[in-house]
Amino acid sequence: MEGNSKGRRRESEASLDSSNVEFVYDDTDHPYTELAELYSYTEEQDLNLNRNCFEEEFKDHVNDLRWTSLTSAEHRIYIMHLLDKLEVVNREKRLSASRAILYLSQGVFGECDNEADVVRWSKYNSFLLYNMGAFAAFLELLNMEIANSQACSSALRKPALSLADSTDLRVLLSVMYLMVENIRQESENDDPEWKILRANFREELAFPVHPEEPFAHLLFAMVTKFCSGHCPHFPMKKVLLLLWKVLLFTLGGFPELQSMKEKKRSELGLPPLLEDSIQVMKNMKAISPPTYGIELGEQQKRGRRSRRDSLDLYNEKDPFKNDELQGPEEEESEETDNMMDTEPEAQEKDLLSQPLASLRANSERVCFPKGLPWPPKVREKDIENFLEMSRNKFIGFTLGNDTETLVGLPRPIHESVKTLKQHKYVSVADVQIKKEEELEKCPMLLGQEKVEETPCELLYKSMLTNIPQYMIALLKILLAAAPTSKAKTDSINILADVLPEEMPITILQSMKLGIDVNRHKEIIVKSVSAILLLLLKHFKLNHIFQFEYVSQHLVFANCIPLILKFFNQNIMSYICAKNSISALEFPSCVVHELPELTAESLETGDNNQFCWRNLFSCINLLKILNKLTKWKHSRTMMLVVFKSAPILKRALKVKQAILQLYVLKLLKLQTKYLGRQWRKSNMKTMSAIYQLVRHRMNDDWAYGNDIDARPWDFQAEECTLRGNIERFNSRRYEKNPSWEFAPVDNCLLSVVGQTLELPGDFHYTYELWLEREVFSKPIHWEELLQYS
Repeated sequence: MEGNSKGRRRESEASLDSSNVEFVYDDTDHPYTELAELYSYTEEQDLNLNRNCFEEEFKDHVNDLRWTSLTSAEHRIYIMHLLDKLEVVNREKRLSASRAILYLSQGVFGECDNEADVVRWSKYNSFLLYNMGAFAAFLELLNMEIANSQACSSALRKPALSLADSTDLRVLLSVMYLMVENIRQESENDDPEWKILRANFREELAFPVHPEEPFAHLLFAMVTKFCSGHCPHFPMKKVLLLLWKVLLFTLGGFPELQSMKEKKRSELGLPPLLEDSIQVMKNMKAISPPTYGIELGEQQKRGRRSRRDSLDLYNEKDPFKNDELQGPEEEESEETDNMMDTEPEAQEKDLLSQPLASLRANSERVCFPKGLPWPPKVREKDIENFLEMSRNKFIGFTLGNDTETLVGLPRPIHESVKTLKQHKYVSVADVQIKKEEELEKCPMLLGQEKVEETPCELLYKSMLTNIPQYMIALLKILLAAAPTSKAKTDSINILADVLPEEMPITILQSMKLGIDVNRHKEIIVKSVSAILLLLLKHFKLNHIFQFEYVSQHLVFANCIPLILKFFNQNIMSYICAKNSISALEFPSCVVHELPELTAESLETGDNNQFCWRNLFSCINLLKILNKLTKWKHSRTMMLVVFKSAPILKRALKVKQAILQLYVLKLLKLQTKYLGRQWRKSNMKTMSAIYQLVRHRMNDDWAYGNDIDARPWDFQAEECTLRGNIERFNSRRYEKNPSWEFAPVDNCLLSVVGQTLELPGDFHYTYELWLEREVFSKPIHWEELLQYS
């Protein structure tokens, strides 16, 4: 049985390896999938329990009628009846009413014939529940459960937690998630009233009443409490999914980010964006791996080259490699690309040994790009460095940051500067940094900065004091959910909300639970990676130092080695994972009769070519790694020190353009530090970087051997950045900033009229003091009159 599953996995990997991955990178997956991922397979019994609670209440209130046959007014009356029951003292009655409301938000599936009807009624009921004030009521109940010390102490005493320990919280979070997810999604057929309710709901989540904080901040606090060990019964998957969707709703996804960026550039007087990066990446084609025949010939020669490879400081050794990954499949090298230079005779023999038809097929598959996908960019600093070097070479002195004066420089330098300026790109961050420097130079004007109260600004202000703890908590959860992590007794338990009270007895139940646990971890990785990426993107647009503050704490919490550890696995297997049972997915499991599950059907999994959420998570983590290391020499050196090149190169096996692009960006960052031998033996990767990654003029990534900074400069770089961040936070967010300046009294009468305590012997030396400090000092009356 195990051999069959491995064989099927290899077949899926082979099919994925031979063809491009048809993957659409977006904010979220299909709406049906997003609803289904809220529930674990072990929660199947809870779905029927919710239905029973609703039908018992409904029969007492309405005789022999169905929810779908009532009018809108009757719907409102019944919802008010349920909301009143949420305020009773009896905990069981409150839970029963909450379950009835959850059944409504789930789409009254007992009265529906197909999935589309369930989703339609779920959306209708969610808008109706919000309009009747259900979200505010559930928020109060959630605050009560968070502060429930009895539940926390009971969970701490238990040796093993299960689904039963988080029943109340799971019901509350499920209702809130369904309301956020249904109201968040826009469609062309929405009622005008729904658009108004959506806008109001977004305002309520982002801009709460004055004494309260944004709803996302409450969820962040739940994550921190869980990771600190005080509340181990919190259902983390549901908390993280809700947090992700709240951030997506209040801050905005990729389209909103693009429009906000364009608006921000327009306000700052910057030229419009050159392109929409998401659209460009969607049109890019993935690179192909080396042809099989040459790879096979290279594997036969690897024994002769092992001695030469061992001389290379940065050869393809992997510090994190697990025992199960060590094999011929994981030890591929790209020295095949350099065979033309090293062993032409051997290469000729390999080529001649191939059938003519296969070579012709390979030549037909080669496609040359018509043009590079990205226009080049140049920073102001690049132009300044180029002119400084040119002036030192041709004139012998520099003019500082002057980029206009070209006197004394030869004509080719003039043309080069003209070309550089044509591709000059000024980012929003550059303008924000320059403005911050001006504010620091003029401390008396610090209070005059107008800060717009956006959802992002309000969220950062509320999170500011706890951002280090929040980042550590998210990374702890990501580490616990990573497939490369090994179970430890002291690690946090993220499986408390998926394990049933009674452990499985049969092999079929064990297989089902194993799939459920793996699916549970994948969904957690998906939500954490999406949360981190959203925070970094929005904070960077709102203010660069907000982004740098979050980034620096992620780096301090070892985010870079953690992501590398995550990728130190067979990424192809992770993306092809079949950890889902389509028959048990909501709403299919409640609309159709469940087929008889067998071990064979569980092994087969779904028919998808790849797992959307896992590929989405991988791309998100690579984008986060790029954002943390871009233009940071110290963090780039961390990539080199942790030997990330072989780990990242293995991810290139996935033929998906967006994933390959961000892998190649990370390789480009560290290419100059890896040495000449690495570049020489990885020419295919170098060529792929040239084809897919944006070019920065005057960037010597492909041939530069001189290290830009010494190792002892890296710490200074981070310290300087930290000082700038602290000054920014102090200036903008501290109520009483510790300025070095004190108010000055300029009134002559009050200054002269002050009584000063003089030392006792002052009258003995008074005449000497007058002679030295007053009479012998020349007075420059012209200068004095200028400032009067």
